[in-house]
Amino acid sequence: MENATSTTPVVPGPTTEERPLAELSKQLSEQTTRLAQLELDLAKAEVSEKAKRLGIGAGAFGGAALVGLFALGALTATLILALTTFLAPWLAALIVTALYGAIAGLLALTGKRKVDEGTPPVPERAIESTKQDVEHAKRSVKEARS
Repeated sequence: MENATSTTPVVPGPTTEERPLAELSKQLSEQTTRLAQLELDLAKAEVSEKAKRLGIGAGAFGGAALVGLFALGALTATLILALTTFLAPWLAALIVTALYGAIAGLLALTGKRKVDEGTPPVPERAIESTKQDVEHAKRSVKEARS
C-alpha cells in the first residue's frame, strides 16, 4: 500500500552499472577522503582524551613524589634519632648519609646499565624485518617477471 501523504514522486536514478566510471571514481575518491577525515577526527579526539588523562596521572605522580620525599626526610630523621641512642649524633647522621649514598650509587649503576642497553634508540629488529620484507618483495617481482 502506498503512503497517501507522500507527494514527492520517486524517480529512479541511474544504477551503479549505468553511471560512468569517471563519476564512480570521483564518488569513491570523495567517500575515501571523507572517511579518512572522519578517522583522523576520531583519532584526534581519542588522543586528546588520553593526553588529558596522562596529564592528570603525571600530576598525581608528581604529588606522590613530593609526599614521598617528605616521607624520606621523616625516615632519615627517624633513623638518625634511633642511632643516637647508642652513637654520637654526628656519627648517626654520617652512617645514614653513607647508607643513602650507597643506595644512590647502586641505582645509578643500574640506570646506566639499562640506558646503555637501550641505546641507540633504534628499532633494530623492525628495521631488519623490513629489510627482509623488501628483499622478499624484490624476489617475488623478479620471479613474476621471469
